[in-house]
Amino acid sequence: MRAWLAALFDGHPFGAAVSTAVGAGADGPLLSLGLAPADAARWAPCGDTLDLAQRLEAAGGPAGEPPATPAGPAPDERGALARETVAAWLLGPLPTTFGSLDALRSALRVRLRTVAAAARTALAFHTCAVERPSECWRYDEDHGFVILPGVSLIDALRRATQPAHGGRRYAFSCYRATEYVLLLALAEELAEVDPPVYLALEAAWRERAIASGRFHDVFLVETGSHDAPLPMGYLVPGDRVWFRNPDEASADASGYEGSWVVYLGGGRFANFWTLGQPYDLETKCLEIYHWRDATWRDADGELRVDEARVAEHVARTRADPARCAELLARMRRYRDGRGIYADGGCIDRTREHLVSAWPADSPLAERFGVRRGGAQRVAA
Repeated sequence: MRAWLAALFDGHPFGAAVSTAVGAGADGPLLSLGLAPADAARWAPCGDTLDLAQRLEAAGGPAGEPPATPAGPAPDERGALARETVAAWLLGPLPTTFGSLDALRSALRVRLRTVAAAARTALAFHTCAVERPSECWRYDEDHGFVILPGVSLIDALRRATQPAHGGRRYAFSCYRATEYVLLLALAEELAEVDPPVYLALEAAWRERAIASGRFHDVFLVETGSHDAPLPMGYLVPGDRVWFRNPDEASADASGYEGSWVVYLGGGRFANFWTLGQPYDLETKCLEIYHWRDATWRDADGELRVDEARVAEHVARTRADPARCAELLARMRRYRDGRGIYADGGCIDRTREHLVSAWPADSPLAERFGVRRGGAQRVAA
């Protein structure tokens, strides 16, 4: 583990600041990694990792990697994004625990795959339309979109979300888009490290889509809580992130209750609607704020949001520094609780990430009826 960490940071000052200790864990030896409080504050002031990639680069690392293109390579476990991810784990307010170095590396690859899939995704935003590539998917009102016999789940997900594979953009809500992106990353890793579970997952998707609350329960881990929120700026590449619309009136427009995105690292969030133009936090906050200024009702009386008007309002706000600072201060607060619209902003108190795919650590074998075994634990 120490050798792997040294190779990852390769003389970088961040690596030199990491301390290691071996102790006794409930399941055997526990290797703990961490930073002294003063060092942690240097790299992530107040637990904020939005500028971590830039700090790592300024201290001597290579420039941060751009999001992967549609023809991007396999995960680079020693690239700048990998270093940012591991550094963010080490700087987290809660320990991140792995059963072995192999499990850690698998979790890292899953996050890198998530970022790559999110960056390659380009969709048509729609809250009601349901469409997928007909050569891969069929829709059933009781079971959702399921894959056709003989179709690879990985190929079906790529064709549905990546125009480079599917040839066009399909209609999605942002919530369902994040599910497909996360599922693709998980499926790609399982196909390499645990083929029996991948095949079980694929078989399950021939029968019924696992979506919404069930998707969360089966595939995701949520960190933070209402009473113990994560620092507002604490994000790890590959996190699924929720931005809430704090305006009650415009939140009644279908699809505008908030915005689900994937954190790409380097202070950027996936933009599923415009390929190659990720959001930064300022843009996302201003966009959500100005939804309230662009509502209208269609012929059926349904509340809608005009995205062109939103863009106009955002541009005007950016041109007025005082107004921009005022709105960002309003939005960069923790969100109110469910059903409450008071003084809260758009920032969620929790983050979500995929469960382990590594055979000895993953809960997926049990959840999909495949057996397995156990190992040493590593905590970051």
